[in-house]
Amino acid sequence: MLKRSKKDENDQSYVGGKIMEEKIAPSPLSPTSGQEQTIIGEHIAIEGSIRGEENLLIEGSMKGNVEMQKYNFAVGSKGRVNGEIHAQNVNIKGELKGNINALGKVEITSEADFYGEIKAKSISVEDGAYFKGVIELDREPHRKPAGVQKPLDQKLAGSVKEPVSQAVDIKKET
Repeated sequence: MLKRSKKDENDQSYVGGKIMEEKIAPSPLSPTSGQEQTIIGEHIAIEGSIRGEENLLIEGSMKGNVEMQKYNFAVGSKGRVNGEIHAQNVNIKGELKGNINALGKVEITSEADFYGEIKAKSISVEDGAYFKGVIELDREPHRKPAGVQKPLDQKLAGSVKEPVSQAVDIKKET
């Protein structure tokens, strides 16, 4: 005989009169406490732009731009996205063709296919991922500009003459 299971509002399953706790593995970009996540299922196709103020996971197909500035965007393993993405963090497990502008991190997993340009603070590409594109990392430079450094030795400081520039006022009389 098969046993039926049902859930209550606390995500507990009842199987044959016994309570079973359900453990859901968090996704790499799972929402933090207080943040919601919208999932576009694998049998859904969207054509157009999406703007939102919560995390978004695409398991279906989408053609268009995504604006999620302070929130996370993910392409699931069955997801196919063609467009420009603006988000806090981006995680790709499926296929993404287009440009990514992330304020944080872009993660490309081993089963992902990516074609396009990425601008982000950091990026990780797992071994086995397909990547064809350009990467630009946003960060502060490690070195100071060469013109700012002063000699350390005071003896040398007196012998180095700095160029002096004067404003010259030239008037042409006719």
